[in-house]
Amino acid sequence: AELHAAVAGLPVASSRVLPGLVLRRDFAAYCPAGGELRAVLVTQPLRPVLAAPGVEFVVESEGQHQASLHWASGRTEAVMKHLQSNKVKLLLSSVKQEEVVIYYAKLYGVSVVECLSSEEMALISEITGVSPYTPFGDDTHGEIAEAAVATFCQPLLLGSKRCVHIGFTSVCDFQPHCLILCGPVEGVNEQHAAALQGAFIMLQQLFKTVDQ
Repeated sequence: AELHAAVAGLPVASSRVLPGLVLRRDFAAYCPAGGELRAVLVTQPLRPVLAAPGVEFVVESEGQHQASLHWASGRTEAVMKHLQSNKVKLLLSSVKQEEVVIYYAKLYGVSVVECLSSEEMALISEITGVSPYTPFGDDTHGEIAEAAVATFCQPLLLGSKRCVHIGFTSVCDFQPHCLILCGPVEGVNEQHAAALQGAFIMLQQLFKTVDQ
């Protein structure tokens, strides 16, 4: 399902194959950058929480409240600075990030794509060989080892829907391509997707038998 996108309202002849992945959501922040881009995966908010789960956080004055917000904002900026210093230009997040994260991402030239599914995150990890980055710890100045390399990352318009088109340097034999299925109505696209999936399953079984 992560390797095809359906577009209704276009002729079937408009269908095509694109290298890389098409993520069916828009950028939360887009900062154009040329050449290869370092990218990190995250599975948690980059704005730190003020208390751990199950721990009550007591604010006794407006001054304390403002100081807490200032601290959280400062830590968020420190994380984005750390990403920038490691030449990270793309942040792929499985969770929705807060506005302060998007603000500092734009400020430091980092594009953000959020709300990725667990299947999309797993596929990207398989292609790139990297694990999600943990933003908070004692060391916010060291090198980020868990960074993937994206060969391109750009907006893509499919019908009326804005998407993200991204290519990765693969660490395995699998070189991902995405099939853009076009048709006059969604039902036709669903039929084509099911037929193609069946054809690929048949090919998998055929080559499995040959290998044996």
